[in-house]
Amino acid sequence: MTEASSMNKDKLVGDLRVVVSDAQELIRLTADQAGEEAAHVRSRLQAKLDQAKVDLGQLQNAALLQAKAASHAADEFVHQHPWSSIGIAAGVGLVMGVVATRS
Repeated sequence: MTEASSMNKDKLVGDLRVVVSDAQELIRLTADQAGEEAAHVRSRLQAKLDQAKVDLGQLQNAALLQAKAASHAADEFVHQHPWSSIGIAAGVGLVMGVVATRS
């Protein structure tokens, strides 16, 4: 997973948490509203929010597992190819230095 997609996923999870929190607040504020239809809508919304929380937890767990797998793969590569890793790091540092001095 690229760093950009990881950041996008983290932002999405954060945004969804805010939506869930806001929806729960809305349910709490409208609890005194009378009517069978209002109670039914609140009940359906609460069920959807509960499912969204479960889905968010699963998404976070999946992202954590992917990050751990990527970290393990990088660690294995560095241990198997230490000189290549040093060369790659030096090359990336050189390119970043050239780009930074041009700005």
